[in-house]
Amino acid sequence: MKTLYRQAMEWLYIACIGLAGVAMVLMTIFIPYGVFMRYVVNSAASWPEPASILLMIWFSFVGGAAAYRANAHIAVGTLLNMVNDTNRRRIERFGDVGMGIIGLFMIKWGVQLVHLVWDNRVAEFPNISVGASYIPIPVAGVITLLFCIERLWLGQPPPDSFTFRDQPQTE
Repeated sequence: MKTLYRQAMEWLYIACIGLAGVAMVLMTIFIPYGVFMRYVVNSAASWPEPASILLMIWFSFVGGAAAYRANAHIAVGTLLNMVNDTNRRRIERFGDVGMGIIGLFMIKWGVQLVHLVWDNRVAEFPNISVGASYIPIPVAGVITLLFCIERLWLGQPPPDSFTFRDQPQTE
């Protein structure tokens, strides 16, 4: 069961990285396109900026959950460096529990936010609900909570995670 959960979290992590990467690439294309249209063609396109903002929401929340799993988030290590290994593990577990609480907060209040503004429309994209633009908040809350469960149950993912099965493993 533990191995299956770890593998599922690895695939979820890869999906988060992929989604964040696609969002970043699209933003990198959309913003220069908008600048080109405005200043070179002298005919401003209305969609690149709001589309990039929507992509940034996905990039930030889903990418943030992936950064948490990879232990690549911003952390102040001064206190951790001042304590022994036992207390370090306790503080890290306390932080993981805190992140789990934040994940629950994002789920609860994110769902309420999505529900509250669902009938509003994004001005530049009338077919897109404002509520749909906030869906990344509860989705990232669920992902963060799953990654917290992984850490609390199985410990920190191994540093060699995010490897593909057909690649030879080196020791």
